[in-house]
Amino acid sequence: MATSPVSGDIVPFLRYADPRAAIDWLERAFGFEPILVVDDEAGGVAHAELRLGSSAIMLGGLKEDALGMIRPGEAGGVTQGIYVTVADAEPLWVRARTAGARVVINIYDTPYGSREFAVCDPEGHLWSIGTYRAGSWQG
Repeated sequence: MATSPVSGDIVPFLRYADPRAAIDWLERAFGFEPILVVDDEAGGVAHAELRLGSSAIMLGGLKEDALGMIRPGEAGGVTQGIYVTVADAEPLWVRARTAGARVVINIYDTPYGSREFAVCDPEGHLWSIGTYRAGSWQG
């Protein structure tokens, strides 16, 4: 297998109509910890960073710019998802449902050894939580 000439981290970023509510929900549902929240000039959120374990995501408010990002409902459905790797999916399964997540796939065991589930957050972003660490499969 060839070695990639580029190394780096992958950091998902999302936009929300109500980023403060999204930050609160992500804390309650999955245990994300806000590590940086930068207000915009209108009192909204220009940029936020949330940590979960050794990983992080970024989010901010919706705005018209060159990226053209919209919420999943405005796109007519989900166009991408975020997969979060955890040691034990059961506690987050309970937390996510308690926080009001819309269940897409109930928790189950996959044929490749993961215990996982999928839910949507209040603005329709897809979150999959599981025990499988991408890139670890030894076929």
